[in-house]
Amino acid sequence: MTVLLNAVRPTRRRTAWLSVNLALVIFVVLYGVIAILQPNYLDAALFMNFLRRAAPLIILACGQLFVILSGGFDLSMGAVVTLVVLAASMLIGGDPDMTWTVIAILYAMGLAVGLANGLIVSFLKVPSIIATLGTMLLVNGLALAWSGGAPRGDLPDNFRNLGRLVLKDVPLVGSLPIAVVILVVVTLLAWWGLHATAYGKRLLAVGDNPRAAELAGVPVKPTRISAFVVSALSAVTAGILIGGFSGVSVNAGRGLELQAIAACVIGGAQLLGGRGTIVGALFGALSLFALFTLLNLLGLPQALRDSLQGLILIAAVGVTVLRYRRST
Repeated sequence: MTVLLNAVRPTRRRTAWLSVNLALVIFVVLYGVIAILQPNYLDAALFMNFLRRAAPLIILACGQLFVILSGGFDLSMGAVVTLVVLAASMLIGGDPDMTWTVIAILYAMGLAVGLANGLIVSFLKVPSIIATLGTMLLVNGLALAWSGGAPRGDLPDNFRNLGRLVLKDVPLVGSLPIAVVILVVVTLLAWWGLHATAYGKRLLAVGDNPRAAELAGVPVKPTRISAFVVSALSAVTAGILIGGFSGVSVNAGRGLELQAIAACVIGGAQLLGGRGTIVGALFGALSLFALFTLLNLLGLPQALRDSLQGLILIAAVGVTVLRYRRST
């Protein structure tokens, strides 16, 4: 009996270790270091501000996760963000009465990009990394040609408030940014769509084994197309928040697609599909943003930040593969 108990205990410890989300641990450690350097980061108001600035990356990671779970990648997200910011400023032109009409147009643009990506991948059998790379170059080129390569137009206050407005005297937290409210709504919708519906099960089945899913009656092509649509619409939402928070820039979405992929991988998503969670993508994005915040506090250069991001991505992939092998 004693021998059996001794054998079971390491197994339980190993199972518990495997069940812990690595991204959560990384985020707690990084934010703890930030709090040591700047104790005011423990204040609820400053933590809400941290979430406000991280909201676009979290939303992008949630959208990217849908594509990764289907067995692909979406490299066009950053270009869509840039297009949204530039198009919004030029179409609205500082007129607050045009804001909601233009936002509807922006989502229509995102829908078109997502459908194009999904149709090319599903029907033309082009690898997603190639298809979305082409879309990225096309959308970036169109956005820069449309704007003349420089910021134009103006974003009115009712548009910018989506990214920068803060509600005061909110119970428990004191101040609550509108961007955090949007983040919570989007994250809950993504969680519901992936983990509480039949669509989520179909998406995981397609990413795990598309041929077996097709034989089981799963509509593989519509499922993949819808994943790219979700990704593009999340990029539109992130672009609206970035435009509201940071203003108009021709580099608004630069590199965000790679950060979204890195956040998903850090959160435990399996590359080429079949495994991953919204909670993991959430904490993966928070971990990545906490790292960027820490490097800024330390005054380290941008080049080092990019290098560390690459190292963390490689390490996260290695740990994810190791944990997956041990769990199976």
